[in-house]
Amino acid sequence: MCTNGVNVTQFKATIEQIDEAVALTRRWTHRAYHTADEGQQPRTAATLREAQGLLDEVRALLSEAGDTIEAEAASAPGVSVHLA
Repeated sequence: MCTNGVNVTQFKATIEQIDEAVALTRRWTHRAYHTADEGQQPRTAATLREAQGLLDEVRALLSEAGDTIEAEAASAPGVSVHLA
């Protein structure tokens, strides 16, 4: 579905791809946290734990954006495409 010149399906898929990349980064950060924690590097572990929380926030915002895309598309005025 194309709304206001934006293909909503593709746009939502793009948001999902970004979320998948952040999820992977979050997993790597989690592994690094455990390495620092087990390696008795508490300040590094704390920083990595904080980064994990921030990545969780990013994922929540991306989820919200994905949900909002459909709502905004539904409320947008119709778009007509004419072949010139």
